[in-house]
Amino acid sequence: MGQSIKEGFNGTNQMRFFSEVLTISTSMTVILPEETTSQIGLKNNRSDGKIPVLYLLHGFSDDHTIWSRRTSIERYAAEYGIAVVMPQVDHNFYSDMQYGKKYWTFISEELPRIARSFFPLSVKREDNFVAGLSMGGYGAFKWALRKPEQFTAAASLSGVLDIATHAEKAREEQDPINNALYQVYGEQDLHGTDQDLFTVIKELLKSEKELPQLFQACGTEDYLWEDNQIFNQFAEENNLPLVHTFTTGTHEWGYWDEKIKEVLAWLPIKKS
Repeated sequence: MGQSIKEGFNGTNQMRFFSEVLTISTSMTVILPEETTSQIGLKNNRSDGKIPVLYLLHGFSDDHTIWSRRTSIERYAAEYGIAVVMPQVDHNFYSDMQYGKKYWTFISEELPRIARSFFPLSVKREDNFVAGLSMGGYGAFKWALRKPEQFTAAASLSGVLDIATHAEKAREEQDPINNALYQVYGEQDLHGTDQDLFTVIKELLKSEKELPQLFQACGTEDYLWEDNQIFNQFAEENNLPLVHTFTTGTHEWGYWDEKIKEVLAWLPIKKS
């Protein structure tokens, strides 16, 4: 049974629960919509029935609380009547680790099931969305592109979108992040694997599955700018349903706070 530090399940809840996949207790932060008419300075909406949901993924150095601590995500989400689920996933790049736990299985299979068992979240594809920053931007696109039946839209903010080259360079340059990448992938060359977004997209395009709508943002002064340019060119060459915004910005929370607001406005959810 999960435990919340708040009662009533409105607003922001810190949920602690046991994961059978990870074989450990873990956490997620969940924002739930509440319809109000007299709250000063904030417009809240909530439709009847099951709630649309955005899975919002954290970056390499953060945890499940970071989006609610560093941005105004609760305030931004309120007017859309959408729930926001923010899981804890450590340093694993949203993958089943070579030397560690099965975080891909956890995030893509177990987490939605657990979240829906606690809260009245919609199971409909058209009501499910995923977004993230940096490592989480990669995770969001990987989740939506490998499981397109789950999501109608996905957004990457400053994402590590060329993970195969990123991991290769980290090994060659002995980047501190290499230790974490080794725990996740070992010595594996990720080019041509299901960790590589370019390969995932090529395989998806061969199928008859409907592609999710994609939103890509990256600051032009971000160290992942080149990654994002390569991905954007690939998307254009393959006619992916992608919109992008490349404006001045670095790898920092002021940029992500601004862009997550744009993501919410872009998502194809019912605006009350």
